[in-house]
Amino acid sequence: MQRWFWLFIVVCGVVAGANLAVDGAVWVAVPLTAASAWVGWWMFPWRGGGATHRHVRDLPADERVVVVYWRPGCRYCSRLKSELRHVRDRVHWINVWRDAEASRFVREANGGNEVVPTVVIDGVTVTNPDPADVRERLERAA
Repeated sequence: MQRWFWLFIVVCGVVAGANLAVDGAVWVAVPLTAASAWVGWWMFPWRGGGATHRHVRDLPADERVVVVYWRPGCRYCSRLKSELRHVRDRVHWINVWRDAEASRFVREANGGNEVVPTVVIDGVTVTNPDPADVRERLERAA
């Protein structure tokens, strides 16, 4: 269900925007439609290519210092990504909605729940860590 909610948001925003535009409230229709398109993009399940669980698992340990399992639409994942803005290119980001093996790994690590962000730092799995701790580890690795 969650994976398709983005489409519901976009359709509702476009329909509401079109109705408002027809009624002459273009000044409301345009921002509403733009906002729903942005939320739809933010929640789009196949957004963010990147690494796969199998690819990262096969890398040497020194090349996978930090691995973040995330999903679109997760505010905690967005916060982590934002807080790591200067070092996030050194992180392997894996979208659990695009990778079934990654989704399984996250559920195993979190007692059956797909809780994200689940972060692996030096082989230790942590759920929703403090971004400062992750940034500190990445800065030490540089």
